[in-house]
Amino acid sequence: MSDYTKEYESKLVSADEAVKCIKSGDWVDYSWNLGIPMDVDAALARRAPELTDVKIRGGLSMHDLDIFHVENASEHFTYNSAHCSGIERKNMAPNGIVYYTPIRYSELPAYYDDMEPLDVFIARVTPMDEHGYFNFGPNTSHLAAAVRKSAKVILEVNENMPKCLGGFEQEIHISQVDYIVQSANQPMDTLGDSEPSEVDIKIAKLIFEELCDGACLQLGIGKTPNAVGSMIAESDLKDLGVQTEMYVDAFMKLAKAGKITGANKPFDPYRQSYAFAAGSQDLYDYLDNNPECMAAPVSYTNDIARLSQIPNFMSINSGINVDLFGQVASETVGLRHISGAGGQQDFVMGAYLSPGGKSFLCIPAVRVGKDGTKTSNIVPTLPQGAVVTATRTNTHFVVTEFGKANLKGMSTWERAEKLINIADPDFYDQLVGEAEKMGIWRKSNKK
Repeated sequence: MSDYTKEYESKLVSADEAVKCIKSGDWVDYSWNLGIPMDVDAALARRAPELTDVKIRGGLSMHDLDIFHVENASEHFTYNSAHCSGIERKNMAPNGIVYYTPIRYSELPAYYDDMEPLDVFIARVTPMDEHGYFNFGPNTSHLAAAVRKSAKVILEVNENMPKCLGGFEQEIHISQVDYIVQSANQPMDTLGDSEPSEVDIKIAKLIFEELCDGACLQLGIGKTPNAVGSMIAESDLKDLGVQTEMYVDAFMKLAKAGKITGANKPFDPYRQSYAFAAGSQDLYDYLDNNPECMAAPVSYTNDIARLSQIPNFMSINSGINVDLFGQVASETVGLRHISGAGGQQDFVMGAYLSPGGKSFLCIPAVRVGKDGTKTSNIVPTLPQGAVVTATRTNTHFVVTEFGKANLKGMSTWERAEKLINIADPDFYDQLVGEAEKMGIWRKSNKK
């Protein structure tokens, strides 16, 4: 067995030393999610006065970044997020340095393969093992593809990073690394586990009715998917599978309750497949060295051709607005950016094509302002600037607290009728009136 100790020691430097390789005008990759650096980020921020036009790619950062807050930050850095976390959203231009990169998440590794070479790749990783490998932790996603395109690689080692086993591309070898930085071993960032509201529970119950033994699940982040998970854990459902981009606490709870076996998955049976994970410390402890859980590139976990061959594939995600044509906006409120497309398009289509599969987009019927004013989230047409995430040709089930509408194969008037019937009753007449003006309402359907 090779001894990589000397090579490790030769590449071990301080964070300040490591970032000296970054030059003005460089493209730098900050990894993804829990892999986004802390110590190296702080060191790069300290170099800000001597740098201009450093362009950084990242996404879903769960901690604030020092580069966001240097003086005249936009003169020195531009941060391009492939999926905005709340922290990144708060630092968006024009008042910050963050811009969104619209992507189809399953293609992210291919985007890197097709791009001009990166100058520097930076990621937080596990300590090196006896074979010379560092594990990416719960961030496999597209990182191996980014490494392949990078001229320089900096790793920030954190002993608290869970080691996530997988099928392929979940690790990087020391021979691919230029600089190693030993971090301060900060604890992993966690997501709060907020209690679902009455609306979340009502929506979850409607979805639960559609599930079956042997179904394969994809859950997005949020209180509704967690509520669905809680209901499954207390139910008689069995032999469920997991094929998801984001692994969340709900999956862990289902697995511990004995509901997940993966016995019916045609691919990777008996394994829970995911591209990245975020949640509680209990979740990270569960994923650490767990051979049942399979971290894999997002091009594999989100592949529509693969998803469509999984029987009874169930996709559960959230939306912001749906219009009477069945178009769903999940990324923006009008012109105000919220998050990103992520893999919603992949999973909506994968479930849509799956034998017995169903895609659910969860949208509370109304949002209530601070002054108590209600606004319908089911609208005649999407607001100006709203971005369509799920197109009307692919939208399957839309679920509110008032019901669920299966739009698959429905004509325009059928869609309008079904969606108006799951809107808040206070908006019924208004929506009917707008549907009439738009020529998508049959008079015989008037109440």
